[in-house]
Amino acid sequence: MAMQEPKALIINSIHVDRLLFDDENPRLSAIGVKKTQDDLLRVLWDEMAVDEVALSIAANGYFEEEPLFVVPLLPIEKSQIKQKYVVVEGNRRLAAVKLLINADLRRLTKATDLPKINIQQRKALEQLPVSVYTDKKSLWEYFGFRHVNGPKEWDSFSKAAYIVKVRREWNVPLNEIARKIGDQHSTVSRIYRGYVLLEQAEGMTEFDRNDRIANRFYFSHLYTAADQKEFQHFLGIDAERSLKDNPVPKVHLKQLQELMVWLFGSRSEGKSPVVEKQNPHLGYLRHAISNKQALYALRSGISLQRAYEISLGDARRFQEALVKAKDALQEAKATITTGYKGDKEMLQLMEGILNVANSISDEMHKIIKE
Repeated sequence: MAMQEPKALIINSIHVDRLLFDDENPRLSAIGVKKTQDDLLRVLWDEMAVDEVALSIAANGYFEEEPLFVVPLLPIEKSQIKQKYVVVEGNRRLAAVKLLINADLRRLTKATDLPKINIQQRKALEQLPVSVYTDKKSLWEYFGFRHVNGPKEWDSFSKAAYIVKVRREWNVPLNEIARKIGDQHSTVSRIYRGYVLLEQAEGMTEFDRNDRIANRFYFSHLYTAADQKEFQHFLGIDAERSLKDNPVPKVHLKQLQELMVWLFGSRSEGKSPVVEKQNPHLGYLRHAISNKQALYALRSGISLQRAYEISLGDARRFQEALVKAKDALQEAKATITTGYKGDKEMLQLMEGILNVANSISDEMHKIIKE
């Protein structure tokens, strides 16, 4: 079988039984178990919308213009009979084809609602177009452009796992990775920083991402926070040194675990994450950890919203309260003719508001005179 450099695309046909799913596929990194080929097929079917691809292939056949990218499973094996190939680009398409032509695999994955294909269609799908490469390293620039900073973006954790692989296994510096894939927004360094912090949290604290509250792992919460000076100060790191392994000093490991629980929660401790959405919760948390009183309140179990309000200080809280009160009263005035039906309790409520407003006004005048 001919080998070639990435730019010289040569298409070969290989029987589908000789094509294997990639157990190092970055898209599967966020999903726990990935041991056997059947395990990988189940994950692809359950998590990667393989049904959409299968429906297209069942209706149109396999597009020869979309070859699978593969590398030899046994690099030194010369026998084409013994050789098999790992699909590094196109695992969803391979899963779709395997399910369409194999009833046992459909039962295994419970993919029982896929359309049935006839003998001619099955025969046509047994040989798939592939482009064979020497090894995975020869494709890293392509994958980086296509899936980290290009048209077929992976989720943020898969991107980070792939950047870590390129950096560590193939010894490519981060700035070189960023340059090769056209990263102009520091995405490479940001997600790499998030990944090493996660590694350290799982390796040197009691945090375990599998103990999180949400089914989905919101990795973007972590790398977005770690890019901000307030969170870096909280963890005792800075932008440059945080790109090394285990960047958080031992004296700040408690803060690292605290941050992870605030971001992701802990089932074993019965704690929900305080950050449900990046906006506004990550901003609230940034303010709270930067103010001693607010941080103490948050650690004592006070809500993130309340800790954020404490961090603002009384002067800003007073100003914001008056602005919100004025906005609410203007809304009430705009809807009084259609919204008020003569309810006496509502009138009593309004009179109570007037009493509070007059009391605040009197105190403000008193302070001015003083």
